[in-house]
Amino acid sequence: MNIPKLLFILCFSFSLVSGVSAQQRIFDAYTIRNFSFQGHAAKVVFPNKANENGYWVWRARFWGHEPQLDKALLEKGFHVVYVDVSDLYGNEEAVKIWDDFYAYCRKEFNLNQKVVLEGMSRGGLIIYNWAAKNTDKVFTIYADAPVCNIKSWPGGLYLGKGSPSDWEKCLKAYGLNATTVLDFKGIPIFNSIAVAKANIPVIHVFGEADDVVPVAENTALLAEEFKKAGGKIKLIGKPGVGHHPHSLEDPTPILEFILESIKNSR
Repeated sequence: MNIPKLLFILCFSFSLVSGVSAQQRIFDAYTIRNFSFQGHAAKVVFPNKANENGYWVWRARFWGHEPQLDKALLEKGFHVVYVDVSDLYGNEEAVKIWDDFYAYCRKEFNLNQKVVLEGMSRGGLIIYNWAAKNTDKVFTIYADAPVCNIKSWPGGLYLGKGSPSDWEKCLKAYGLNATTVLDFKGIPIFNSIAVAKANIPVIHVFGEADDVVPVAENTALLAEEFKKAGGKIKLIGKPGVGHHPHSLEDPTPILEFILESIKNSR
């Protein structure tokens, strides 16, 4: 057993014994509010000194995984928010919940009208589907190994591994079947066109060897449509890396992209 894996097991075992959640340890330098929103687990991490502009980043999926960007933004005074709609795969119900959560966060925490969206893996579905209908509310999008096409994941209809159990739930969530899904266009590859036309800059980070959410079936196709629509998209590939781990060890390139995008939107 390698050292990193052993350390992970030891840390996880300690969390079970101590009763301290992994997320709480990750953000132990900050105040965290855990609550339920319309029956969905929700979280808000408060910066120690809030940005005067009320900046915030809205994370979708894999809460607490590779948190280096979230921590960097917290140090810049950003709030970090999350509501779990992962099993809705970005469908209309998920978008409606996000609409309501957006209104709640704005009112409850006095946050900026515009938000930074952060979506890892299947989180790519909701960030693009929500942004496409709320282009006036988004500063920028950071997508990491994002699912941009449900036929790729969880469908596994092409080169990706897919997930049969998720595919069944995903089809049900969208009211589709194995035939109607083939012509379905309500996915980020196409919804991102509205984001591009709204001049919202986006950045994608991905493992070039990803066989779960293959780049060629997801980010590459989205980038093609995005560019054709006149959008600005930055791509950062990680040679030899698969679907995990997400993010970058040093999140500076992502952080700088986000801060520059906010600056240019004023």
